[in-house]
Order: sequence, then structure tokens, then C-alpha cells
Amino acid sequence: MSLKNKNIPRVPGAMAPEKLTGLRITEPKSNAAGLPGIKVAMDHAFREMGPVKAFQALAKLNQKDGFDCPGCAWPDPDDKRSLLAEYCENGAKALAEEGTRKKVGPSFFEKYSVSDLSSWSDFELGKSGRLTHPVVKLPGSDRYQKIEWERAFELIASELNQLSSPDEAIFYTSGRSSNEAAFLWGLFARCFGTNNLPDCSNMCHESSGVALSQTLGIGKGSVKLDDFEKADLVMVIGQNPGTNHPRMLTALQKCKLNGGKVISINPLKEAGLKTFINPQSPIDILKGGVSITDLYLQVKINQDVPLLKALMKCLLELENSRGGVLDNAFIQSKTNGFEKLKANLAQHNYEDLSHACGIAMDQIKEAANLIAQSKRIIVCWAMGLTQHKNGVDNIKECVNLLLMKGSIGKKGAGTCPVRGHSNVQGDRTVGIMSKHSPKLNDALKREFDFDPPSQSGYDTVDSIAAMHDGKANVFIALGGNFVSAASDTLYTAQALKNCNLTVSISTKLNRTHLITGKTSIILPTLGRSEKDKKGGKLRTVTVENSMGKVHSSHGHLKPISNDLMSEPEIVARIAASTLPSSSIDWVGYGTDYGKIREAISKVISGFENYNNRIDQESGFYLPNNARDADFSNLPGGRAHFSLCAMPEHDLEEDEFLLMTIRSHDQFNTTIYGLDDRYRGVYNERRVLFINKNDMESHRLQSRDLVDVISTYDDKVRIARKFHVIPYDIPMGNLAGYFPELNPVVPINHVAVQSQTPISKSIKVKISVHSPE
Repeated sequence: MSLKNKNIPRVPGAMAPEKLTGLRITEPKSNAAGLPGIKVAMDHAFREMGPVKAFQALAKLNQKDGFDCPGCAWPDPDDKRSLLAEYCENGAKALAEEGTRKKVGPSFFEKYSVSDLSSWSDFELGKSGRLTHPVVKLPGSDRYQKIEWERAFELIASELNQLSSPDEAIFYTSGRSSNEAAFLWGLFARCFGTNNLPDCSNMCHESSGVALSQTLGIGKGSVKLDDFEKADLVMVIGQNPGTNHPRMLTALQKCKLNGGKVISINPLKEAGLKTFINPQSPIDILKGGVSITDLYLQVKINQDVPLLKALMKCLLELENSRGGVLDNAFIQSKTNGFEKLKANLAQHNYEDLSHACGIAMDQIKEAANLIAQSKRIIVCWAMGLTQHKNGVDNIKECVNLLLMKGSIGKKGAGTCPVRGHSNVQGDRTVGIMSKHSPKLNDALKREFDFDPPSQSGYDTVDSIAAMHDGKANVFIALGGNFVSAASDTLYTAQALKNCNLTVSISTKLNRTHLITGKTSIILPTLGRSEKDKKGGKLRTVTVENSMGKVHSSHGHLKPISNDLMSEPEIVARIAASTLPSSSIDWVGYGTDYGKIREAISKVISGFENYNNRIDQESGFYLPNNARDADFSNLPGGRAHFSLCAMPEHDLEEDEFLLMTIRSHDQFNTTIYGLDDRYRGVYNERRVLFINKNDMESHRLQSRDLVDVISTYDDKVRIARKFHVIPYDIPMGNLAGYFPELNPVVPINHVAVQSQTPISKSIKVKISVHSPE
């Protein structure tokens, strides 16, 4: 049977069109930021916003009296901040996207049908402009048309109230939502009767939360930003901060300038981890920056566990030979399971571990010696560790290493999962989770006098399956671009199309708006940078950064349209329309965010006196037991060492392991441009990075076009028409951009326990592209 016949049926418009845009290749860069970063940031800001608006907005970005970056969740300094630029290149790009002068209003939808827009690339859709009015696509129509807000709320309420069960509704949350909007969203869903609250954490850092909760008693990192200045060693694993969290490079630079060391572990050698030229330092620019990485371990995809096991075996041997390597006092007083870990490590030999991870023993020993000499160690990671079948074990193995060294609960040491979207951690803290929580339920019942659902709901993967199988019929997204963010694009798209109603609360047009239920509604909302004014008074929202600090955010720009509503108000109005008999003052909450914060302070621990504490100059930290080396909430009152299995992929001779990555010109599914200048790729996104030896064995030349094919459970998934590019990547490994390669990620193959998609370790084959 041909691949075409076995392939999953296409859904028109679900994927970016397979059109090439003109690939240009140069040598990858050896440094990040510097003057080029400044130029690119300003070019984007001026082009989208104009010089005056750009300067006004950038001056308030990440300032204490300004607004939080709509991009990543990297924290701002607690004390002094740059007066000119407390942001990075990609932060400026994110602001430019939100602050653009371009508009997508009723006349736009009169001109372009859904079918027309389906032929646009994700880049073209994003660059169309800001949504200005609520619109609806009615059953049988191929076009959105303007709808009044009140009518939109009535339609949503009608569909929700016609469901035979509350569990037929899906309430999705992206990481951009404020604490206030997210809390109200979770309250509404539970009051409606369901815990179907999937969120973007399910697709990225859920493995971190599961592993850290089980081993350290809290599903968050334990470090603060100033810990980087005090660290002896920072290990950056499965992460590319130069593109995904550029301000992290400043923290790594401070570590190096204070005498600390950096070990980078990643299949690709990324420019930001080589040399960082601080764009705010004239001396740095003149001298060519600071070398960040002391030792770069170019591990094979998803072979971090054998590498970490080899490092820990070395540490045990060094401890036995000379002593003073491990923190035995910490191990004895604060942990359990160490003897079992030692026994597990003894079962492995160096030769097998070195072969599995692809790192030579001399490099492993060099890394072990750096670790042995260090008392204060930070381990940072991102999706390069979490999006695998063994994603939870990947994180647990990192925790094992830190526990051996006693590098938890002390200054300059700890865990640092580097979160993606700006408030993804805050959303979870205030109640966005599909798992049933008796503690949260008790608090909600006490404060609001209703019985929340007592069973867990659908996470992201389960929600997609439920919609695909007709078990869920209404999908409402508080932000995000669901169809492009989720795995198995065609399956996800069909799931959405099976719904009676799909609703998106959005700032800009994206592909999810083109993959609709029978009825589809787009509700335009204020951006983070825009003034949120009601009754003549400016309103403030709050967010939580990647290190557990809650702070306020005040928009400063004039809204792009007078017909926008804030996210909390939209949520409140949907709830009020759907639950007219509820005793909860939904409209009051949507009007006065202070009332929401007062409710949060009574329901969520750590937020006591919330309204007063956000008036502090830079906010407040939430409680963190791991930061205090307090593990009393865990069984036995101690942190746990874990026994982690070796990853298994069982690749056939002609199979590769593929990881999806971001280009430098994107953030999550938002495409800022078509360049990835650090990797030397320009004006094209349909590319596949491959080792030159693998190219030779497959008789491929640079720029040849191939199709990428995955086969799981006898289902064939294909992503077509990608240029191969020879690159410094381990043999047998491939890398390429999402969302273009999401179609080959199987929906039903996920991380054990966390259900995070395996987007960083997909078994694939490649074949020369043949047009259909």
C-alpha cells in the first residue's frame, strides 16, 4: 500500500501551504545579540508601530510602572532595571506584533473568505494585523461577519446550555492570560460543572511539574534571578536561550563574570550559548562579548539520561577516591533513596552510557570534574527535556544530580525550568488545571458556595481525542493558536471541525480561526500593552514570572479599537450569560479586578493581602518549599532520589530521531519573520537540519527537497516539501521548525505521567519529495 493511501486524511487549511519562499544559507553565527540584535529589534518595532509609538511602548516594557512583556516568562531584575531597554530582541518583536498599526476588521472579512485565508502562510496570517471587532462564522458559511458582543455571548451561552453534560465543553487557556482572567476562567468552568481545563503547560512543561512535585514537593523551579550571580556552575540542558529566552544570556554572563562556569548540553550548538554580546554594554560590543559555555556536550536527541547517569557515576567514584565531592550531610538529613540510586548506577557501564549519549568519556570526565568542584549548581532546562516519552524521568535525573550535590535550598543553586509564555506558570498557580484538586475544591466551595466537580477533566491530548470522537462539542480558547500549537495537526484540526461551536479569545488572526466548528466566533481582546480602562479608571492585571514572583502590569498604549474588551471582562460576560442564576457576581468581577484578586487571596495560598502586595515596587514571591529546603510536605518529609530508565527508541536502519525547534524569528506559533540568522537560514522555514554524513548515505545534496514521514500504530503521517541543510547535529538526528513539522507528531504517543507530546523525539524516515 502506498504512503499516500495509508496517510491520515487532509483537513483543508489546517497546515501552512507547502510553498517555498526562497532559501538562502550562510554559515551559522558564533555569537548572539550585539548591534545586529538592536537593529533587528528596532526594525520590527518601527515597521509595525511607527517610531513614536515604538519608543513610547518600549520605554514601558518590563518596567516597574509599565507592562509585562507579552513574550516569554523570564523574570525582571528585582532591583535596578535598565532605563533604556529592559527587554530583548524577541521581546521587542512580540511587542511590535501586538502594537502593530494594521487592523483586521469587518471589511477585511468581507474581502477574504475562510477559504481564501487558508492559502495564507502562518507568517502572512500573523502579519495581517490586530482583530478589532467580534465576528462569527455561521453554519454553512465560508466567511466571518461582524456580530455584536451581546449576541456573541448569547450564542455561546446557548450552545453551552444545550450540552447534555458539562464535560462536553472544553475550556482551553494559553499562557498569555493574566492571573485575574485565568482565575475567573477556572471558576466559570468549575461552576459550569467541568474540570476540562487543558492549557499550554500540558504541551510543554507538564513533565517538569510532575517530576518536581514528586521529588521536591513543588511543581516549580527553586531559583531566583540573582542566584545566577552566586552560582559556581550553571548547566543548561535542552534549551536555546539565545532565541527562546534571550535575557537569560545576561544572567549567564553575570555568572561567568563572577567566576562561575557553564556547561551546555544540547544536540545543536546554539550561537547564544557560545558567545553573548550584551547590546547594552559598549565595552562588550567593542570586545566581542563574553564566551558563555566552558564545556559544550553535543548529546544525541533524548539521550540526556545516560549522560547524567555517567556524570553521577563519575561523581560517586570521585567521592570514594578523595571525598568532599557529594554533600553527604544534605543527603542524609534531607533525602531518601540514595542507596537505591547508587545500586542503579552500578548496573550501568561507562562504555554503554557513552555510546548511548554520543559523548566521549574524556568529555564526560571533564564535565564531572567541573561538577565535583562546584558547591552551588543551577540546572536549567526547557522543552528539550520535557517533550519526550521519558520527559518526567529526564527531569528527575536532573534532580538526582542536584540532590547528590546538595544544590537545592541554598543561594546560587537549584532547579530552573525555563517557562515559555509570559504567564503560563501563573495560570496554573491560580487554578488552571484539569486534575481534580480536593484542596482547591474545598476553597472554592467555602468562598463561592457551590460544589465543584470532583473528577478530573480532559488535559490537552484528551481534549483533542474527545472532540475527535464526538465526546466534546464546544471548544473555547482563552488565547493561543491551538491547532498550530498541538501535535498531530490533521487529527487536531479534524477534532475542532467536529465541534458544534469553536470560540477564540484573541488579539490577532491565526490558523485556529480557519479550522472551525459548525459555528465559530472570534472575540477580540486588549493586548498586554494597551490601556485597560473602565468607567474612566485604568485597571491593572498581574502575572507570575518563571521564578514564582507575582507583579502588576499596566498597559500604556491606546487600544487599537474601541470595540475591544479585556480578557477578564470577556470571561465574566460569557459566565454571566451562561449561568444567569449563579449567585456569583460575574459582571462585578469583570469590572473590578480588585474583587478577583480578593477572591484569589481567599482561595489560593500565598496570595494573602494580594491587592496591597502588588502595590509594592516589584511585586512579591510566592512560597516555595524547595527554595527553603523544606520537604515536609513529601512522604517521609524528605526529597526523593529517583530510579530512571534508559530511553528506548528502537530505530530501524533508515529511521531518524527528529526534534521540532523554533527559528530565531518566532515565539511559539507566532512567526515574526522568515529568517533564522543564528543558524544561517534566511527567507525560508521549510528546512530540515541533517548531519552531512547522513546526507551522503541518503545521496542527498544541500537544498534537496524531502518529505518527512512518521509511522506509529500503522498510521502514516507526512510533512511534505522540506529543504535539507547540512548542519552540525549528531548522526541519526534531525531538527526542523514547528508548527510546520507538527503533522508528524502522533497524538497518542506522549510522556509517561505528564501526557506531554513527544515533539522532541519523533521517529521518522525521509524520502525525496515527489509532488502529488
